[in-house]
Amino acid sequence: RSFMTDTPENQVPDQESGANASSAPAGGDSSSTAEETIQKLRDEIRQLNDQMLRKQAEFENIRKRMAKEKEEFQQYSLFSTLESLLPVLDGFKMAIKSSGDGESYRKGVEIIYQQFLTTLQRLGIEPIETKDQFFDPNLHEAVAAVDTDIYEDQQIVDELQAGFMYKQRLLRAARVRVASNPKSAKAKAQTASSGLGSVDDSGEETILKLD
Repeated sequence: RSFMTDTPENQVPDQESGANASSAPAGGDSSSTAEETIQKLRDEIRQLNDQMLRKQAEFENIRKRMAKEKEEFQQYSLFSTLESLLPVLDGFKMAIKSSGDGESYRKGVEIIYQQFLTTLQRLGIEPIETKDQFFDPNLHEAVAAVDTDIYEDQQIVDELQAGFMYKQRLLRAARVRVASNPKSAKAKAQTASSGLGSVDDSGEETILKLD
């Protein structure tokens, strides 16, 4: 019998060709999937860039609008302040044109002063009290010391220039003259130390003994 039979050697080429045939489509699918992934990522990046640009534009518009509103508010505040001062200007104009003199003229000027002070108070400005007050370096500026037995030590004698507060903040310190009274200062020292001892006429301190 001379016909050929299948042998392992004859079957190997067929297996290899089958493996090559099956592996070719698989490689093509992988390449296609990678390209689709890359394209998808590119689309997402483009969308994110567009969103970022829109957000930047929105932020810039908000910033410009806020700056405009702030400027308008400041202008309106200044407008209201100037408007509130006009009656004071009118009062001074009337005082200049007035033919009165003496007490009547003084009263007219005092009315203008009170009107102006009331306007400042509406704007949040308050005068610093100095009458019957003691010197406070946070509120007062001592221009001179006055030797006296009438006022207590460090008590304000008189005010040379008014001081003002603006919304609980110091706008200008009051310029004052302050009393210098050594006797009053000594009396205060004795009062302050009365819980621990006393000072006799000789200036020597006697310590109090507490049981």
